[in-house]
Amino acid sequence: MQVISSKDNEFIKHIKKLKDKKYRDINKEFIIEGIKLLKEAIEENANIKQIVICDNCENSDIIPKDLMYEIAKYQCIYVTDKIFSSISDVNTPQGILAIIGRNNEEAEIDYSQDIIVALDDIQDPGNLGTILRTVDSIGLNQILVSKGTADSYNPKVVRSTMGAIFRVNIIECDDLEKTLKEVKKHKFELVITSLQTENSIYDVNFNKKVVVIGNEANGVSQKIQNMADVKARIPMLGKTESLNASIATGIVLYEYVRQKIK
Repeated sequence: MQVISSKDNEFIKHIKKLKDKKYRDINKEFIIEGIKLLKEAIEENANIKQIVICDNCENSDIIPKDLMYEIAKYQCIYVTDKIFSSISDVNTPQGILAIIGRNNEEAEIDYSQDIIVALDDIQDPGNLGTILRTVDSIGLNQILVSKGTADSYNPKVVRSTMGAIFRVNIIECDDLEKTLKEVKKHKFELVITSLQTENSIYDVNFNKKVVVIGNEANGVSQKIQNMADVKARIPMLGKTESLNASIATGIVLYEYVRQKIK
């Protein structure tokens, strides 16, 4: 078994470059790291191109035997501890990562679902990852993201999705305003949260709605606000007037869930 030990190896250089968004976009690839994410990738039939394993980890029982049997079906590349540490993006590496090919380049919007979530320039990778996880948790299979939204394949985003990255179709919109106009043609109403209304989200019928979540600092852009069919606020009993974007998303989406199961 050949073990890569040189930082000048071309494959190792390729992995390091995938930490850069521009390079990820060019190659249509991203990195996942850790046992749980790799299990999710295998279960969801993700486009796993290569699996990289720390040489010592294979012999230390860190990686479960049943996972090693599954891993053996893919192209596996072994590296030394030192090399793995140099390509890892976490503080305590588990000794395994994989390169995943993106499959959503020709993604089309699915209009059969009750609601569609759209993100208007969400900046924080943690917020984005949590929103993707929340969208997955309520059974949605897609999300619209504006050009100004953080990169969905940023390693921090990928980790915080906890596997949702493989189940949610991420549709990147060069012009979110134009895309939303097209969505509205399919009988969807546009909903935004706003402090400039007395309407509550609990009064909104979440059927055939596109919910737009705005930028953490500036909210939904004025042009998209002007397109809104419904403006509603999240009722709060305390003095705080605004919520973290991912928390606000969860509150709105789980009102949709409540309406579905009542």
